[in-house]
Amino acid sequence: DPYLSFGAGMCGLAGPLHGLANQEVLVFLTKVREQLGDGYTQDQLKEFVWSTLKSGKVIPGYGHAVLRKTDPRYICQREFALKNLPDDPMFRLVSDTFKVVPEVLLELGKVKNPWPNVDAHSGVLLQYYNMTEMNYYTVLFGVSRALG
Repeated sequence: DPYLSFGAGMCGLAGPLHGLANQEVLVFLTKVREQLGDGYTQDQLKEFVWSTLKSGKVIPGYGHAVLRKTDPRYICQREFALKNLPDDPMFRLVSDTFKVVPEVLLELGKVKNPWPNVDAHSGVLLQYYNMTEMNYYTVLFGVSRALG
């Protein structure tokens, strides 16, 4: 039954490291903005990243089970954002995180892939275009997989 299969697949996606990953990225970015504001420096951002890692948490949106380079989907989304929302504060934060996080993760030495994946960017684009109900993000992810 394709309906039951699709339903089971959607349930399988609903974890923080997969289907909910872009929501986790948005929560992380929101915490950064709440604590550092929009006038942060890259040194402050780097310190925030280290603090997050030292507390036993991961930096959501970084790493991939298979890829060992920047996710090409991230690159496409970044190019789109550079063209269409270059002055958006959340996009600026995503861009600055891209400059800071891989360096920190490489320095940490425990991460095989310190590069951003698609989730590091997708939630910010959805929010920018007023799709603010994060509970639907996994559905969008699943529908796009099912159609493909």
